[in-house]
Amino acid sequence: MLKLTIPQIIQKIENEEIFEAVSNDYSFTLKIKHYTHYICGAVHDGHQFRKELWSNCLHTEYERWFEEDPATKQMVQSHPIVIAGMDSRFEYDLNRAPENAIYEDAWGKQLWRKPLSNEMKTKSLEKHSNFYKVVHALVSKIEEKFGLCIVYDMHSYNWKRWKREVPTFNIGAANVDNNRFENEIAAWQKILSEIKLPNNIVTTSKINDVFQGNGYFLKFITKNFNNTLVLATEVKKVYCNELQQIMFPEVVQAIENTLQIVLPKHAEAVFKKHIK
Repeated sequence: MLKLTIPQIIQKIENEEIFEAVSNDYSFTLKIKHYTHYICGAVHDGHQFRKELWSNCLHTEYERWFEEDPATKQMVQSHPIVIAGMDSRFEYDLNRAPENAIYEDAWGKQLWRKPLSNEMKTKSLEKHSNFYKVVHALVSKIEEKFGLCIVYDMHSYNWKRWKREVPTFNIGAANVDNNRFENEIAAWQKILSEIKLPNNIVTTSKINDVFQGNGYFLKFITKNFNNTLVLATEVKKVYCNELQQIMFPEVVQAIENTLQIVLPKHAEAVFKKHIK
């Protein structure tokens, strides 16, 4: 893996180079094994939290982990193009617009002992900005090269806070072109509902049930690109004990192994349907 500046990463994308890199500020990684018509993203996979923020943060390490999306990068790591955040959403949230990316409170609890200085905010927002410069360059290249791009936007969610039955997989599709991609969204839902998981985990999938796909990653791409479908895919945290911070690697691997097979087939079907 290389350590590259943002201009270096963008230049490699423009040159259609094969590479795997971490940004020089260690805020995100990008792997391009080969150029294809789909991208996998895991913007909330990161857990890093700048040390200069530690003493000012009222949330514990566990409370931060609880609201992050651990292992979402691992679920898609075998695919050709994967971009993933390394920093915690508690430093800055890549799935929120820049003006809202730095929390003042999080899930009903004040985050900072004292308000962050402008200097601290600027450090975080620069990383947010850099990530989206690369996202823009990457999606631009895929649309230019293939005429269409599909982005699998991977997330997870805590299900034990819900007081009703919630799906194993949720697709947030309220902010994508449903008239154009309705059948492809429905096909993705069906594929997810058929995933077999260990430990007698029942698999269900729904569209716009627990989440509607209101994240900035989806909205940024959809606003800037006319031929890209973003599938905001939430995985219920059946792959860990969210209350005890215990990971279930056999479940994570089962999801990864299945997505390795079914995700490219879905992407290929979308591509064939919309590129004549």
